[in-house]
Amino acid sequence: MLHSFRAVLKGNWLEWQEEVNQWLHGNSSVQVLVTILDEEPLAKTQGRGQQMAAVLEKLAQAGAFEGIEPLMWQREVRHDRGLPGREE
Repeated sequence: MLHSFRAVLKGNWLEWQEEVNQWLHGNSSVQVLVTILDEEPLAKTQGRGQQMAAVLEKLAQAGAFEGIEPLMWQREVRHDRGLPGREE
């Protein structure tokens, strides 16, 4: 049975992102398969929240969303189908 655990590969070492002690016992060898994920490193993504907040603040100051009523907008955007047997 295969088990998956998240880790960060640093040089020749895996830094586990979750608890793996149940599967690794002392210095025993364990066969693993490592898959490199196409994700941005954490350092690149950490500042994105601040950037997004700054952009949203600029939009708010420019009045980009004035005149938009959220509930009406949601009703216009959503196109739910009626449920069978529940026609009004």
